[in-house]
Amino acid sequence: MFRILFLLFLGIGIGYLMRNLRGIRHVEKTTRLTIFALLFVFGITIGSNHSLLNNIAYYGWQAVVIAVFGIVGSFGASYLFNRVLTRKGKQK
Repeated sequence: MFRILFLLFLGIGIGYLMRNLRGIRHVEKTTRLTIFALLFVFGITIGSNHSLLNNIAYYGWQAVVIAVFGIVGSFGASYLFNRVLTRKGKQK
């Protein structure tokens, strides 16, 4: 986990330092293609996993529950954050 976060922050730092280079702008265009390729490979991995496919109903319901709670929590946090910010803005 720390390795992933380290690489993320290292990439952010390098990107910040290289932001004025001319060629770095082309990297932004390839990001979408890279994400699609990763999703495709991820789909192949899931499709070839017999254990996962045999238990898809069990894992599917767990995924739905986790996704719903994640969405509800995100909306709730966004709503509360917005209320706090607008309340501070009205006091000025």
